[in-house]
Amino acid sequence: MTALIETRGLCAFYGDVQVLFGLDLAVEEGGITALLGANGAGKTTTLRALCGMVRSRGEIRFAGQSIAGLLTETIVRRGIAHVPEGRGTFSRQTVEENLQIGAITRRDRAGIAADIERVYGYFPRLKERRNQQAGTLSGGEQQMLAVGRAMMLRPRLMLLDEPSFGLAPMIVEEMFAIFGTLNRRERMSMLIVEQNAALVLALADRAYLIETGSLVMAGSASEVGGDENIRRSYLGY
Repeated sequence: MTALIETRGLCAFYGDVQVLFGLDLAVEEGGITALLGANGAGKTTTLRALCGMVRSRGEIRFAGQSIAGLLTETIVRRGIAHVPEGRGTFSRQTVEENLQIGAITRRDRAGIAADIERVYGYFPRLKERRNQQAGTLSGGEQQMLAVGRAMMLRPRLMLLDEPSFGLAPMIVEEMFAIFGTLNRRERMSMLIVEQNAALVLALADRAYLIETGSLVMAGSASEVGGDENIRRSYLGY
């Protein structure tokens, strides 16, 4: 398969502090890749670096073209959607207004309206609450809305940061089932940062493990999840 996004020697910085140290990783076209590691390993920073949200150095190529150094807005327009940890919904706007904000870079009104209904097809509860303020939704519904808003960009790649955080197990299972459906039905590629290693490895085809900003292991999801030393030392199961 062809890599949709790939990095070579990716380094990232907060001010003068270096957080990532020469990461080489890739997400295949139509694939799901898991990014694993302990808190503070640099997973969130990796997603931010791919979106141009932190200062970085090294090569980042998306769909065969360099996106290193581009503005975040430009990267979004290229087809990369970021669902941050904490969901980041606009709490005072309604569900439907949040979805419309997700399509702010688009001008095709008919297509936007069709995509709102497409999101509601995946998340019927959002349709039931379309006129409700986002801040009054449950945690699971807010996560659905965050994913739905990202879908409004019609991205080729979705970056998901801790999508299970703070959610009940039943909601988590539902969300990950939807991720799988999106991937199969729409060929949407995904890079998922997730503390629940067993859950994300069951969904992903490839996995990377990082520790203190450096790559520890890369391989198929089954290889990474099947390594007893890796499971015991890093994955907690």
